[in-house]
Amino acid sequence: MINWLTSAAFTAFGAPTTWAELLGFGTGLVNVALLVRQHILNWPLGILNVLLLMVVFWSAGLYADATLQIVYVVLGIYGWWAWLYGGARRSRLVVRRTSRPEWLGLAGAGVLLTAGLWLFLDRLTESTVPLADAVTTALSLLATYGQTRKLIENWWLWIAADLIYIPLYGYKDLWLTAILYVAFLALCILGLRSWQTARREMITR
Repeated sequence: MINWLTSAAFTAFGAPTTWAELLGFGTGLVNVALLVRQHILNWPLGILNVLLLMVVFWSAGLYADATLQIVYVVLGIYGWWAWLYGGARRSRLVVRRTSRPEWLGLAGAGVLLTAGLWLFLDRLTESTVPLADAVTTALSLLATYGQTRKLIENWWLWIAADLIYIPLYGYKDLWLTAILYVAFLALCILGLRSWQTARREMITR
């Protein structure tokens, strides 16, 4: 199965595009579209998506991104449960803003994650992009946590990560994935607006 996933489906921009990358493209788009609409099925589809991307990133030498996908699986399971039962009295979660203490915690965690991953990747792996890999990994983890708690600002963190991911994947010849993250960027903007609207409508009820 792994051999088939890492085999070339077609060639784009002079570089082979694997089946894992192609399937990751499709499941990723549908996953984020479901997330924009706050549809619960974004979680199981997202778990499938990150498993595919794990194969893609490891093959490309993006070791932090590949390892990050394991964390995404855990967060995906947690987010699935939290959206259904993480609200008051085990009710469904509702969209809300990030509190000041949460922002402070996220900022501190982001600095520590970035510094630790950068040192690890630079000194103990063959990564050619240790800083970019570390920064995007940290941003993605923080954004996913915000997503599991339905924090509106998770979209800003995803937007910041996508703006780095797009040129990074182009540099690594993962052109289909780079195009996917352009689409992700557009969907993140739509998601931000959609969740902001949902929050306003909930407040005015």
